Amino acid sequence: MKAIIYCRVSTDKKQQETSLQRQREELFQLADRHGLTVVTSIEEQESGYEINRDGIFKMLDLFSNGEAQCLLIQDETRLGRGNTKIALFRQLQKLGVSVLTSTHDGELELSESDSMVLQIVGIVEEYQRKIHNIKIKRGMQRAIKQGYNPTDNLKNISNAPGRERLEVPIEDIVRLRDKNLTFSEITTTLKGLGYNISKATVHRRYQEYQEDRKSIDK
Repeated sequence: MKAIIYCRVSTDKKQQETSLQRQREELFQLADRHGLTVVTSIEEQESGYEINRDGIFKMLDLFSNGEAQCLLIQDETRLGRGNTKIALFRQLQKLGVSVLTSTHDGELELSESDSMVLQIVGIVEEYQRKIHNIKIKRGMQRAIKQGYNPTDNLKNISNAPGRERLEVPIEDIVRLRDKNLTFSEITTTLKGLGYNISKATVHRRYQEYQEDRKSIDK
């Protein structure tokens, strides 16, 4: 298994460099004991409450790209503190990353309260996904019931859902609006068809269409 070492201290004082060196040495030893191959070692001098850290995003990119499967840290506070820590652990959890610490000499053992928070966050995210999918389904059903044919004037319909498209389907926006769908319902309907589009964009394009029609009529 490939691993990433992450070391952090909270200040940029000179004496903290020895702390970073000690963390790095401990974690290389941890990797050796568990037969892990270290891909890279990331070291930062940043606050644990700050989530906008170059090292953190580098680490997440490597995990997202499948270049490593395990994270090595001295203890859970090295990754982050407060809400930042929970957010990062949740992201690592979704990526299927194992977390080992030198403090535990193995798998990280979260506190009961942190484990409970992560469980609640997971449940909330699942229900958010369900609500989002239901909104798309209901918007599509209403549009079809009003006589909308989703295959009309749609290009690249075979593209995967959610893939961003350069063209905004103004013909579909107009037809759905003519069938008394709200801009929110139009947005969720188009997203269900694979258009990565916002409600603001839908509204703006419809307004532009209306203005163009007025200019032509004049």
